[in-house]
Amino acid sequence: MGDWMDLFNGTDLNGWEGRKEPHTWHVVGAVRLADDDRRCFVSDPGTGVMLNSERGRTADIHTKLLHGDCALHVEYCVAEKSNSGVYLMGQYEIQVLDSYGTPDTELRYGTNGGIYARHNHPVTHQDYGGYAPATNASRRPGEWQELDVLFRAPRFDADDGRRKTAHARFERVVLNGKVIHENRECELPTGGAYHDQDVPLGPLRLQGDHGPVAYRNVRIRLL
Repeated sequence: MGDWMDLFNGTDLNGWEGRKEPHTWHVVGAVRLADDDRRCFVSDPGTGVMLNSERGRTADIHTKLLHGDCALHVEYCVAEKSNSGVYLMGQYEIQVLDSYGTPDTELRYGTNGGIYARHNHPVTHQDYGGYAPATNASRRPGEWQELDVLFRAPRFDADDGRRKTAHARFERVVLNGKVIHENRECELPTGGAYHDQDVPLGPLRLQGDHGPVAYRNVRIRLL
């Protein structure tokens, strides 16, 4: 079991890169909701926070580090109605969304903290699978939220490394101190994954094209 590692050092994005296109992620000191439009952020100069942009439309970024089994800690802040995602291994998304006030009876895989569904079912051509959070632990837009994940990567045959022998699994997901998932398997990567099929290693990926989002204190422990 490894030690905890900071994936974001607070001062630059040297450990991160975009996949295919330029991005506008940058480092700031703080974010807050804009007075004239709560769907946007106003940022202060400084260090400690990574922001996709004040208006929130840019490419996803991911770590240069590749991981498999891990424990992950992420803190994030979304503007009103904003949307992002944390992808384990670039493949399995935990939804990040402004879901404050949504009743537990209305929670879906697309709610804040949900494990996202897969796209394009072979028969119905609709989204399928995915897991709603057990309860709505979301804080208000503009407030920082804490996500803690214990994740098990998919397993592959030791002889040739091609045949999958076990699915990826979210062993435990805690949002703002409340357990929202336990022992949730992902038979295939979730929608929007980097690869259609499971892979043994991948980067931590942050979605940047669905609205303003900020992250800080991004830490991983390789297991």
